Amino acid sequence: CSIRENAESKIYNRLDTLYAKGRQRKAQGGSKLLLGVLGCMAERVKDDLIANHHADIVCGPDSYLSLPDLIAQAELGHKAIDVDLSTTETYRDVIPQRIGDNRISGFVSIMRGCNNFCHYCIVPYTRGRERSRDVESILREVHDLSDRGFKEVTLLGQNVNSYGKNLEEPMTFAQLLREVNKIEGLKRIRFMTSHPKDLSEELIDAMRDCEKVCLHLHLPLQSGSSRILKLMNRRYTKEQYLDLVDRIRAKVPDVSLTTDIIVGFPGETEEDFLETMDVVRKVRYDSAFTFQYSRRTGTPAAAMEDQIPVDVVKDRFDRLLAEVQEISREVTARHTHTVQEVLVESINEQDPSLVTGRMSNNTLVHFKGDASLIGTLQNVYLDECRGFYYMGTPVENN
Repeated sequence: CSIRENAESKIYNRLDTLYAKGRQRKAQGGSKLLLGVLGCMAERVKDDLIANHHADIVCGPDSYLSLPDLIAQAELGHKAIDVDLSTTETYRDVIPQRIGDNRISGFVSIMRGCNNFCHYCIVPYTRGRERSRDVESILREVHDLSDRGFKEVTLLGQNVNSYGKNLEEPMTFAQLLREVNKIEGLKRIRFMTSHPKDLSEELIDAMRDCEKVCLHLHLPLQSGSSRILKLMNRRYTKEQYLDLVDRIRAKVPDVSLTTDIIVGFPGETEEDFLETMDVVRKVRYDSAFTFQYSRRTGTPAAAMEDQIPVDVVKDRFDRLLAEVQEISREVTARHTHTVQEVLVESINEQDPSLVTGRMSNNTLVHFKGDASLIGTLQNVYLDECRGFYYMGTPVENN
């Protein structure tokens, strides 16, 4: 991942650790340890990985088919690099290996790349332009998951709302949702991520009409200030975002809304920050992923003046996080003392007498049960909300 500096720093540290282990292994007579970095970071900082961080193989996000050849080159002692970005690659012919016994929830990529070029984001430069996977291959993979007992599928894309625009026979994301909703055996459909500027009334109608689509929508805000949103190149205003939320809730009243928010974007004033706090209070998100702005070399924002001092960013971040968490605790508790359907995912990690599952709105629930319940839908009475999750009691299923 190249979206934030912290993610790349972890990889650099990991490479240094593995390199040291490799030298120790070789000193003890073992074979050479090959180090490879694959994905967006590999494409972005390829030369640095080779020159300064001991990488033998650097493979970009669209170069997976060349990986066997890259490994062969590295085994011969060469530095192997392939980071060419494709204009057509969608992984349509790749059937993922689903490792392990947890056949409950599967992820299906429906598109790759991004056309939005938000000024803080490196993704379009590391993953290329937007291209949609054909409908037949998506439905084939979801059918395969359902046939193997998976109960839930999450449809993935940088901006699922613009799915289908570059297909030979255009199809909207709302139409795709309706097709996936028809697949027998499948119980739940999730999707992410949705860009507010492309979320259509047609999609809101599909969320309302499709009984398998979960009552959860991740709708990134990034900033509540229309001025900052323009600097970010988000292409919507605060007012348009709030209007969209109102329209969604009018048709899907019990929807759980989550979001992403960036604090400290270049040029952000205290007034701009308070606009963000205002949106948080008006929307009342179930949860929010809050981030301090991360400067990504190569993005327009990295070259902007008025970079915000670290101490100011941290102060705003702390204030935002406190507000988000307080609202989240209040909003999450709204289902206390009701019966909700829970998809059981696992034995609880802290207490093996409990199982853990999720409601349609993505809230975690813990209740008494054993491994035989994993992968089943259970009706659970929600006894107590403990901040961001529930303790419940199973009730007789119909």
